[in-house]
Amino acid sequence: MIRNLLELTRDRVIGRNTASKTGSGWWNFITLAIALLVSIPILTVAANIFIPSGDVWSHLASTVLPDYLINSLWLMIGVGTGVFILGVGTAWLVTMCRFPGSRWFNWLLILPMAVPAYLMAYTYTDFLAYTGPLQSLIRDLTGWGLGDYWFPDVRSLEGAIVMMSFVFFPYVYLLTRAAFLEQSSSLLEASRSLGATPIQSFYKIALPLARPSIAAGMALALMETLNDFGTVDYFGVQTFTTGIYRTWFGLGERAAAAQLSAFLLLFILVLILMERWSRSRMNVTQSGTGRYKNLYVFDLSGWKAWFSTIFCAIPVVIGFLIPVAILTDMMIANFDKAVDARFVQFSINTILVAGLAGIFALIVALIMAYGVRLNPNFFTKTSTRIGSMGYAIPGSVIAVGILIPFGWIDNSIDGWLRSTFGISSGLILSGTIFALIFAYVVRFLAVAFNTVEASLGKITPNMDEAAEGMGYGFGKILRKVHIPMMSGSLFAAIMLVIVDVIKELPATLIVRPFNFDTLAVQVYRLASDERLAESSGAALAIILVGLIPVIILSRSIAKTRKMSSEK
Repeated sequence: MIRNLLELTRDRVIGRNTASKTGSGWWNFITLAIALLVSIPILTVAANIFIPSGDVWSHLASTVLPDYLINSLWLMIGVGTGVFILGVGTAWLVTMCRFPGSRWFNWLLILPMAVPAYLMAYTYTDFLAYTGPLQSLIRDLTGWGLGDYWFPDVRSLEGAIVMMSFVFFPYVYLLTRAAFLEQSSSLLEASRSLGATPIQSFYKIALPLARPSIAAGMALALMETLNDFGTVDYFGVQTFTTGIYRTWFGLGERAAAAQLSAFLLLFILVLILMERWSRSRMNVTQSGTGRYKNLYVFDLSGWKAWFSTIFCAIPVVIGFLIPVAILTDMMIANFDKAVDARFVQFSINTILVAGLAGIFALIVALIMAYGVRLNPNFFTKTSTRIGSMGYAIPGSVIAVGILIPFGWIDNSIDGWLRSTFGISSGLILSGTIFALIFAYVVRFLAVAFNTVEASLGKITPNMDEAAEGMGYGFGKILRKVHIPMMSGSLFAAIMLVIVDVIKELPATLIVRPFNFDTLAVQVYRLASDERLAESSGAALAIILVGLIPVIILSRSIAKTRKMSSEK
């Protein structure tokens, strides 16, 4: 009898494993299919590199392409330097030093992340203009007139570098601060016992150990720099993003726009490779109990303490407080124009597309992450990584990579219907909300995927096996076990995608349907027409929504090691 029971149990286990493999095969197929679908923009841009574009490409190469290349390089160099100084410097001070306001700056330094770069550009152009409050105050105090003094022009390449540096430095700050918090106290204590000053400990110990995190943060900041359209367009700086937009809409040349997009992808590829190279070169492993001890910090006093306070306060004031104060003052003074019927309609449009994009991105991320969990093989992992790399691709490139195949499908269907039935189908895919939401999902899928994958990885496989033992299939395990356990992370994933969609400008400008505007597009249009006061309501709404991930980050960043002051 025991032998029969063992054989019966073995047969059931074998049968269940066979069913599991069959079911996982379907999940594997679905995962690969979805990953291929969201890779369409990248594959389209790559496929259009060698398509002849006639005299247009030679004209671009001989006129504006050098400017696109040089300005993009200078932007990367300038913004890279700015975010390194601001991000690494503030991260070290708030983590390893104590000075007036240091505990408040832990989360205050994240606030500029809520302000899109193009809003910074619009507000500071008005604030620093000749008729703006700052120059007016200077003239009132000195009695100077026009031409009596020099004042920097914010609408320039240098101005764009400054604006982006104060907006994008939190990427470096967050990752670098996390790296400093994870470093071994033993190494830092050893450096102090050898007589090293705080600055020497920073340069010789902390900075080299944090290099991979710094490189990752700078790569993210530079990707956002290359993705920016509103700032460089408003400041008149010709970059690849502005060139793609003008080539597509001004010249109507899709092939040339795709080839410019391919050039921009090369910049992104270089950034990714440099980040990977920096990480691979870091072979130091921190071990022992030093990482779990209280982190001893330096108590600063005198001019060092106040210098640290001022250094940390500058990015908060310039990157968040001044823009919010300017926009709030404008909205109060022009409330009827800033918050009108159009504002309500644009808010509804924004919430609609952002909500749908968040839901679809979450569904796709769940399928892909669960597919990797069931089949962690090379093909599944590679396909999901390719499918979720849209966050590294500028919105303008994704827009071009979507409209080209969608336009071809629309034209093919319309041509067939005209020749067969004498009717026109119009635009079915391109120029519709579907195309816009698809662009958002491709662009921000990585945000949802990384959140879901991290949460899914915390669920032990033993729970899956127990659920299978109860006769649950893969779909039922996902619905009954995983989703309830990950509800908090799933909500966070949707909210992060929604926030990113609301702030997205390049992809929205290119892909949006006719006469369908969002808050970001409304701000861009009014600011371009020098009607910033009327756009203040929409701009403040974007910033307020952008505070959601800042709150999430500020709460999570508090869950770190305890600090002890240096004696």
